[in-house]
Amino acid sequence: MSSYKRTYSNASSLNFIVPIMIILFLGLVYIMSLRYGHGSVSFILIGIASITMIYWGFVIKKMAKTEKPKYTVRDTESKNWVYDLIKGDSEVVFVAEVPGPDDKITVRLIEGVLYVRGSGNFAKEVPIEGASDMQIQDFKYRNGVLTLRIGRPTGS
Repeated sequence: MSSYKRTYSNASSLNFIVPIMIILFLGLVYIMSLRYGHGSVSFILIGIASITMIYWGFVIKKMAKTEKPKYTVRDTESKNWVYDLIKGDSEVVFVAEVPGPDDKITVRLIEGVLYVRGSGNFAKEVPIEGASDMQIQDFKYRNGVLTLRIGRPTGS
């Protein structure tokens, strides 16, 4: 004797289960409406129940999908952001492309981490080793290229 051993994926299983659940629920509502007599109330209840079950059927199918989310162009562009960090004896030079006009660019150096913000939700954090006691001494932004000179304060 041979046996049939076909397995179903979650999506195809739901294609069988959800319609059966909808039919059973609608049958239950129809039987309950028969107990209270015929009329417009039972028709309205059956309509509401069928719309609700169809909606929840779609929600259950959507929850069971295991597809990965599609990445937008902005996400992939932000992953490819490249910068140069040139370390010298007394200063560090940071060079990077940052989108946006000059007035939208903000740069902060807080406890050795350089925070760069531009337009279009562009925001990056760059840790700089040994820069905990340094300051931004020079800021230049031309044609989308940001150049920073980070060094020790002149008073120390």
